[in-house]
Amino acid sequence: MVTNLREVPVGQTARVLKLRGEGAVKRRIMDMGITKGVEVYVRKVAPLGDPIEITVRGYELSLRKADAEMVDVEM
Repeated sequence: MVTNLREVPVGQTARVLKLRGEGAVKRRIMDMGITKGVEVYVRKVAPLGDPIEITVRGYELSLRKADAEMVDVEM
């Protein structure tokens, strides 16, 4: 099932298929280590949905929901 990172339920792992966005936004996401083919584990979502806490390549990160919508994943 293909969706964006924001839609992945807490406790699930998803594989990144594609990064949407341009310029600085895309670069910021890639600098976090979120690239095509990497697995992302969703640890926690704040009560209002922002930020989303994830684990990527062994690092725990917080990602804004607007940025999470730009990451297409497969569950």
